[in-house]
Amino acid sequence: MDPLPVVNAEFQIALLLLVAVGGYLIASYIHQSAVVGEIILGLIVGPSVLGLITYTDLVSALAQMGAIIILFVIGFDFHFSDILKGRFLLIGICGVILPWILGFLTADALGYPIEGSFFIGAALTATSIAITANVLKEMGKLHTQVANAIIGTAVIDDILALIVLSVTLDVISGATSFVDLALSVARPIAYIAAAALFGLYVVDRLIEKVDSSEIAVIFPEFVFLFGLCIAFIYALVADFFELSPMIGSFIAGVSINKVSLKHSLSIKKGSEFLYIPFAAIFFISLGILVDIHEVTTAIIPFIIILTVVAAVSKFVGCSIPARATGMDLHDSLTVGAGMIPRGEMAMVIALVGLSMGIIGQDAFISIIMASLICTIITPFLLKDWLFREKHEYPEESR
Repeated sequence: MDPLPVVNAEFQIALLLLVAVGGYLIASYIHQSAVVGEIILGLIVGPSVLGLITYTDLVSALAQMGAIIILFVIGFDFHFSDILKGRFLLIGICGVILPWILGFLTADALGYPIEGSFFIGAALTATSIAITANVLKEMGKLHTQVANAIIGTAVIDDILALIVLSVTLDVISGATSFVDLALSVARPIAYIAAAALFGLYVVDRLIEKVDSSEIAVIFPEFVFLFGLCIAFIYALVADFFELSPMIGSFIAGVSINKVSLKHSLSIKKGSEFLYIPFAAIFFISLGILVDIHEVTTAIIPFIIILTVVAAVSKFVGCSIPARATGMDLHDSLTVGAGMIPRGEMAMVIALVGLSMGIIGQDAFISIIMASLICTIITPFLLKDWLFREKHEYPEESR
């Protein structure tokens, strides 16, 4: 066996972890979320500057694992009653429709073909649940009402965005029958319902039964491995249903967070140890994925316009319905800001469009850059502007 790939893999992993440490140092120095420091250093070590790491299969696999573990751990802090509320559905619908329409109109006005314009609009619909969830976790805000609203809306938003993608592809391919469109809508809903019920009534009891077995007494880590396996199975099945694997792992975390263990190590605590390195690699990978050398002067105006449209449409599309459903101004604006990051979902949608020839390289790069900028600005908005104590908003405290 040629030893070079092994050495290369070891080098990449060592450098990724070193970059993660550096990301924390930068974040501490600028008083920001570790997400910001890790993405910035990802840009520096990636093709944009030093070229030490590229988005190889290894980096992609580690990043995917990181995304799944992030949402699995986040899921332990929520219950289905926290996130399955009617107002979150309304906020999610508005937060998907407005970016889709404005993205389409913007691309169309700038001369892109109608199919490409539809796809560019679709790429702006998906919120990156991992970005905001990680920032809220760092800030110790996961147990707040506004965090429930952001996470609940982001889950719904992610599902709706994938429905939009499916409908867009159906329309572009000419498959516009009622059956095709109904299947696009029913498939993710069926998965969510089945996964939740299976988790609450089967997985919970199965884990408790395993915990009471002799093997759990001998090997306290056995149930943790079993629980982690369930998270990845949920992610796999979600991918089969053409949903984000992160949604699957999140539902797994929500489903088993009430499990009472007697002999085994905590699944949550064990997952949180994995969360630290893999989450860092995931955020670093977002910077590595971007190559600034591909940004030409010709597409810079479109990148700027697309970024503004992406950020404003999601902020307005989510904060207004949040306010209309009874949330105060502070929480409504926080929900809007928390829904701005696009991250990996927009990048995946853009890659689908590029591979199918629906959008060109210029549109692909513009979507990637706009997504990255939206991802970076969100921690600043949450930490330095919106997610402050309510007594700093005198109009709302009276």
